[in-house]
Parts: sequence; structure tokens; C-alpha cells
Amino acid sequence: MPTKADLSSADLDEIRQSALGAADPLGVAAELAGAVDAGRLADPGDAGHALTLAAEIAESRSKLDAALRYADRAIDAYGTRDDSQVAAVHALRARILFRAGRGDDAMAELEPLRPLLTRYSDAAAYVSAALVVGGRTRVAEEWLTEAVKVALDERGGSAEPASADDAGLLFFLLQQRHRTRHALGLPHDQHDNLADRLETKLANTTARAATASAEDLVFWPQAEFDRLLAEQPKLSEAYGETWDEHRAHLERELVRLAGAGRTGLALLPGSVTGLIRYAGSDGDPSDPQTRSGYAKQLAAAPGHISWPPERNGSCWCGSGNKYKKCCLPRSRG
Repeated sequence: MPTKADLSSADLDEIRQSALGAADPLGVAAELAGAVDAGRLADPGDAGHALTLAAEIAESRSKLDAALRYADRAIDAYGTRDDSQVAAVHALRARILFRAGRGDDAMAELEPLRPLLTRYSDAAAYVSAALVVGGRTRVAEEWLTEAVKVALDERGGSAEPASADDAGLLFFLLQQRHRTRHALGLPHDQHDNLADRLETKLANTTARAATASAEDLVFWPQAEFDRLLAEQPKLSEAYGETWDEHRAHLERELVRLAGAGRTGLALLPGSVTGLIRYAGSDGDPSDPQTRSGYAKQLAAAPGHISWPPERNGSCWCGSGNKYKKCCLPRSRG
């Protein structure tokens, strides 16, 4: 890993992709820890991320003592934070403990994470993977079953979800449980059947996603959005009543398209001046055909915003915040 004055979030994501193929991956892990110690992170809040990465590298080389030290330091660095990244490093620590033959300690690490299964979709994967490494696949199935029941209860006994999007976190829990039960050779039950139905519905959206219009991905930066609704209030029906609603719609649409197999996704930044110019002096900017034509014009022009950004990278919306703290959570709303 090249020595840099400061390591950015983007640098850490690049290291994650390349470290295991480096000539000296353990040296990379040590340098990550050294960067934390020396204050060489562009964002000090990335210390937990850097140390978790160091722990993963050390674990991959079976340096379990070092991996455990890095994981402990990552947990300390995260402090009182309570999110999916913290759940991930605790699950990683449990995995390391399992591999070190400390099964009881590993289970003690995982037990507090059980409530997080119904809060973060990533947690189901982290925790169940750790349990499988420790030979506790049956426990993973039991925990996931309990989480599915809680998620169903939280829906208030409503009708079956109409789609994977409608199911939300429940869908991810059903998928993870379904895979775990398959690994155990267990017969299908009602929850497995629901997982199958939702996966079929998700697969059936592929054709619709493939033909999605460019209009669905037109993005109005905040200043443009405010001007748009001030001059064309009718367009709130198409683009949202608030900028938060507009961004949430776009993020959910992009997640849906990605889940349906679309690649090379990008947002198409619009401008009020451009829309009015496209409509012409006699045109109506709020007319659906005008909006569709303008979107196609944007799609054929340069200046697209690639999606998704890295979790720790700047958000696509231009807010200046990290993607993971800005628009990424909007897809779950």
C-alpha cells in the first residue's frame, strides 16, 4: 500500500479491494493501524473502519491474535455508536474467536447482536456467517426464525408483502433464513415458501426495470429543486414535495433497478433552465411528454452521476455528507 499523508474513505475502500492480493497483506494491516495511531486518516471517524479492515486482513492470513487485537481496537474506536458497522465488527470478532477455539466467548459476543437482526439487513448476514463458521448453523436458523417472526409481527399481521420492496428488511431476513435452512437440509415451511414467492416477484421486475424510462432517474440538485417547485408547483407530483422525498424516491428506484440486474446506473442532473428551454416558449414543462423528452435528452448528454458511490464516499446528491449517512438509508424508508 503506498504511503500517503492522509488516508481518505475512498483510499480505505480501495485497500479493501486490493489488500489480499498485495505482496505483504499483513504489512498493509499494520500500516492501517499505524495510520490510525499517527492520525493519518483524513476523517478520524474512519478509525473503526480502518481497524476492522486490518482485522479482516489478519484473519485471512490466520493471524488470529493480531486479528483479535485489531478487532478490539475497532470496537473501542466506534465507541457508543450503534449501527450496522458496529454489528459487523462484533460479528467479525466472534468469527475470530470461533476460529481460535473459543466458542463460548464467541457466543457471548454474538448474543447481544440478536436484536439488531430486525434493525439492519446486513446484521443477518454478519451474524449468521459467524455462527456458521463456528459450526452453529442450527443456532443461526433459530435466531433468523425468531427475527422473521418479530418482523412479521411488526407488520401488524398485515397481508402478505406485495413485493420485495414492500417487505423491506423482512425480505432479507427471509432470504438469509431460507439459505440457512437449505444448508441444513430442512424441508420448506411457510416462511421458506414466502421467501420463494418474494424472490419470484423480484425476478419478475427485471423486464420492467430494463425498460424503465430515463425520467425515473432525473435528479434535481437542491437549488434546482427549490426553483423547480417555486416555478412549477405541479411538478411536486412527479418529483416529490420536498428534496428529501425526491432523493428517497431516486435511491429506492436505483436500489430496485440494481436488484433487478441493471448495471451502469447513473443519475441525470436536471436544471430548470434546461427543462424550460426544452419545453419551448409554447410548451408546458409539467407535461409528461415534455418531461420524458427532456430526460432522454439528459440521458444522451454527458455529466451523469455514477451510482452507487462507496459507502464512505461523498453522497451522490451533493450534500457533502457520506453516502452511508445521507441517501443510502433513504432506500429503507
